Parts: sequence; C-alpha cells; structure tokens
Amino acid sequence: MSLEITFLGTGSAFPCPSRGASALVLRRGGQCWLFDCGEGTQTQLMKSHLRAAKITKIFITHLHGDHIFGLPGLLCTLSLQRSPDASVVPIDIYGPLGLRSFLWRSLELSPLCPPEEFRDFSGWDRGEGLARAPPGRVLELDAGTDSYLLLEDEELSVRAFRLFHRVPSFGFVLEEKPRPGKLQVQTLEELGSYFYLFFPFLLPL
Repeated sequence: MSLEITFLGTGSAFPCPSRGASALVLRRGGQCWLFDCGEGTQTQLMKSHLRAAKITKIFITHLHGDHIFGLPGLLCTLSLQRSPDASVVPIDIYGPLGLRSFLWRSLELSPLCPPEEFRDFSGWDRGEGLARAPPGRVLELDAGTDSYLLLEDEELSVRAFRLFHRVPSFGFVLEEKPRPGKLQVQTLEELGSYFYLFFPFLLPL
C-alpha cells in the first residue's frame, strides 16, 4: 500500500497569499482523501499535481472557518464536474456534529441553484430545514478505545479522537494493519554458509 501526503495549506485564521488555510491530501492508490478544507483549497489543488475529481473522502477536524470555508465551493465544483450517472460513488464526509447542517444550508442557498428552486428558508431557524436533508449517520464512541471508528478495510482503519479546543474537535488516526513478511526460502538456500556465518543465533544449540 502506497501513501503520499501533500500539504495544500498550513495557515490559520487569516488568508495568506503564500500559504493556504488548513488542508492536506492523503493519496492512497487512485483515491485522494482530503483533511480539512480551508479557504482557497480549490486554488491550491489546481497548483498541485493532484486532481480534485479523485477526492473520495473528506475529513473535517472542527468547524472553525479556516478549516471549512472552502468546503461548499469545492463540493459545488466537484458536482459540476461529475457525471449525473447514478453509478458515481458519492463522497463520504466525516466531521463534528453541525457540519451536515452547515453544508446543507450553504449549498441550498448557493447562487448555483436555479431560480425555480428558491423557496422559503425561514423554517431553518427553527430546525425544520434539515428534515429534507440527505440522510447521514451519527457515529457512537467506542468506550474501549475512546475513539470513533470511521472506516476499516483489509489494509487500514481510520479513527477519530477527541481533541481539546474551543469547539468540538477531532484528530484522525490512520492505522495500517500488520503485513506479515514472506520468507524467501530460495534466497536463503543460495546464501548457504553465509547465512549460518552471519546469523549463528538462529542455529539450534
């Protein structure tokens, strides 16, 4: 398994011409996983060797603007670039409670919506708007590890751990599963006596 990390932004709070707000991409095979999406992340992606269309998962640490203000725009761009084909795999987004509400309301109010889709949003202040939102799920804390298991496959697992910050925040841990090595018997046989010379501690007493 090959993993490659690209830092798209390491700044915070204020935009900076020479350093983007918080965002990094983990490239795993043909997929890209985005961690945080601060303002200007799309521009940083265009400057990099990465393709935004390869993003399949997004992880948000917390809801401060310098970590999420680039997300609605990025999602709109990805939506415009993607085929309406039903076979296209949706992007999985992980983050603290409140992220779903932020995204749903941002995208509903976006100027990209055609005029016939404008409607009365006054109910949102009373929490009625999210009743129409796409389904999501709330993950439960694993008391044994004090973490949230986000995803797992045969190669690695991804967990979220609570961090101390002014708002609910999470750190993400990617843990690669053990990969037992393979004993190359033919190579050992070819080494012959050299093997016994350099590894005498492997010989029976």
